[in-house]
Amino acid sequence: MSGKVRRLRPKTAMPDDAPESLATLQQQLAAIAAERDEALEQQTATAEILRVISGSPADVQPTFDAIANSAAKLCAADFSAVARFEGGLLHLAATSNMSPAELEAAETIKLFPRPPRRDFVMGRAFLERRPVQSEDVLADPEIDQSIRGLAQSAIPYRTLLAVPVLRHGEPIGAINLARRRVEPFTERQIELVRTFADQAVIAIENARLIIETREALEQQTATAEVLQVINSSPGDLAPVFDAMLEKAMRLCGAAFGELRTYDGEAFRTAAARGVPAAYVEYRAHNPPAHGPGTGPARLLAGERLVHDVDLMDSDAYRNGEPNRRALVELGGVRTSLQVPLRKDGALLGSINIYRQEVRAFSDNEVGLLQNFAAQAVIAIENARLLGELRQRTDDLQESLEYQTATSDVLKVISRSTFDLQPVLDALVETAARLCSADLGLLSSREDDGYRVAATFSTSPDYEAFIRGRLLPAGRGSVAGRAGLEGQVVQVVDLASDPEFAVTETVTVGKLRTAIGVPLMREGVVVGVLSLGRGRVEPFTERQIELGRTFADQAVIAIENTRLITETREALEQQTATAEVLGIINSSPGHPRRCSTRWSKGRCGFARLPTGTSLPSTASSFISLRHTASPVTSTGYGKAGLALRRLP
Repeated sequence: MSGKVRRLRPKTAMPDDAPESLATLQQQLAAIAAERDEALEQQTATAEILRVISGSPADVQPTFDAIANSAAKLCAADFSAVARFEGGLLHLAATSNMSPAELEAAETIKLFPRPPRRDFVMGRAFLERRPVQSEDVLADPEIDQSIRGLAQSAIPYRTLLAVPVLRHGEPIGAINLARRRVEPFTERQIELVRTFADQAVIAIENARLIIETREALEQQTATAEVLQVINSSPGDLAPVFDAMLEKAMRLCGAAFGELRTYDGEAFRTAAARGVPAAYVEYRAHNPPAHGPGTGPARLLAGERLVHDVDLMDSDAYRNGEPNRRALVELGGVRTSLQVPLRKDGALLGSINIYRQEVRAFSDNEVGLLQNFAAQAVIAIENARLLGELRQRTDDLQESLEYQTATSDVLKVISRSTFDLQPVLDALVETAARLCSADLGLLSSREDDGYRVAATFSTSPDYEAFIRGRLLPAGRGSVAGRAGLEGQVVQVVDLASDPEFAVTETVTVGKLRTAIGVPLMREGVVVGVLSLGRGRVEPFTERQIELGRTFADQAVIAIENTRLITETREALEQQTATAEVLGIINSSPGHPRRCSTRWSKGRCGFARLPTGTSLPSTASSFISLRHTASPVTSTGYGKAGLALRRLP
C-alpha cells in the first residue's frame, strides 16, 4: 500500500420533496417558455401586421386579412371575421377559416351588411364600445333567431367574442372570434384582440389620411380641369356638364350618372354616362312624372341633398312609384346621391350618381359632388351672362346694320329726287337682306289690285311671271291680303294656306313663307312690301318691325318724289308766266289789241308784234297746261288781261 491517504467526501442527503420541487420548477420553466413563445408569436404577428400596414398604406384589405388570420390563430378560434362600419351599416371586410359553404350561407341569409343592433354579438360590442363575449349563443336571450338557427346548422358555433375597433372613442368596426364549442376566451386573448383592433385603427387611419390626401389632390385636379373646360367653352354647357359628370362618377365610384337641368316645369337630361340601356328605353317612352318620396320631388321641396343608401328600402319603392321601380329594377340602382343646382334659392337642376350595390357615399364624396354642383351653377350663370352679352352685342350690331341700311336708303332717296325706281330697288334689296329673306317685291296700288314695281333676287322665270302683273286685291295673294287688312300679314306656309291663290309663287318662285307689309299714307294703303323665304321659317317680330320701317321709308320716298314733282311743275308755271309778262312789258308801244277770246278754256292770239314770239318756256307751259291739266282761273284771268294789251 502506498503511503498516501485518500479522503472520502460525505454524501449529501436529498430532501424527501426533491422530485416534486424539480417537477414544479420544470413546470414553471415550461410555463415561462410557453409565455415567452406566446409573447414572441404575438410580437411576430404584430410585427407582421405592421409590415402589412407599411407595405400597403392606402389599402386596408391586406391588413384586415392579416388581422383575421392572426386573431384566429393566436386566440385558438375556429374562425374569425372583421367588419367595417360605413353608411350606418356593418360591412364584412375579411374572414378566416370559413369554408365556401359557410360564406355562402352567410350571404344567403344576408348576414351582412346590417345595422349594429344588440341581437348579434358584434353589434352589441359596437354599441357598448367594449368587448362582448357570449359563452353560449344558444343560451343567449338577446341573440337573433336567424343567427341562432345559423349557429345550429350551416355555420355551427357556440362561443363568440366581439371587440370593437375604436377611433377617438367612436366605433368604426369590430373583430369577431368564434369557437364551435363552448369555451370562453381568456382575458389574455381578449387583450390580444384589443391589440389587433388598435392596429386596425392605425391601418384605417393611415389609409384614410393617404386616401383623403390623394382624393383631395384628385379633386383639385378635377376641379381645375372642369374650370379649364368652362374657360375654353364659355357659352357651351354640353362639354362642361359631360366633363363634370365623368369626373364625379370616377372619383365617387359610381356606376352611372346624369346631370339634369330644370326649367321651372320639368327636369331635362343635359348629360348622361353609363346609363343601362333598359332604363334608357324606359325613359324614352315614359315621361318623368316623379311621385312623392322620389329624389326630384324632394329636391323641389327644398332638401339640401338626397342620399338614399338602399332604394329598395324606401317608401317610394315599396309604394310602387313607377320611376323609382324602373330605376331599381331596370337601372339596377341600390344607392343614389342627388345634389341640387341652386342659384339664389331657385332650383336649376341636379347631379345624380348611382351605385348598383348598397354602399353609402362618404362625406368626402358628398362634398365633392356639391363642389361640382356649385361649378355647374357657375357655368350656367356664365353661359347666361355670356348669352345676354352676345345678344346685346348682336342687337347692337343688328341695330348698326339697320341704321347703316337706313342711311344708305336715305342717300339713295336724296340722290334720286326725280327718279323713284332706284329708291324702290334699294329698299327692296336692303329689306330682303336684313330680314334674311330669299326674295323681295314692292307693289303699288293700282285700280283693283297691286302691280309689282320693284323686285329683288327673283328667278328669271318668276321675274317674267310677276313683273308688271296686277295682283288681285283680295285674300288670294299676300299683297292683296295685307292691303285688305291694312296691317302686316304673315303666311307661314304658302303651300298649305287654303286662301292663297297665286300658286306660281310656290311652283315657280319656290317660296314657302312670306309676309306682306302695307305702305300706309294718311291711313290709305298705297302699296305693299312683300318678303319671302324658300323654306318654312316664320319671320321674327324684329324682322317684321324692320319691314315696317322700310315700308315707311318707301312711303317717304314716294311722297318726296310727288312733292318734288309738284314743286317743279309749280316753278315751271311761275317761270312761264314771268316770261310772258316780260314780253308784254317789252312791247309797250303797240296799241293794237290782241283779240282775245275765252272759249272753253282756250286763249287765242290774233297777232303778235312783228318779230315777236312767245318764249319756248311759255309755249311749252301753255301747251302742257292746255293738254295736261287746266290752270287756275286766276292765272288764266291775269294772262288774259295782259294778252289784250298786245297789238
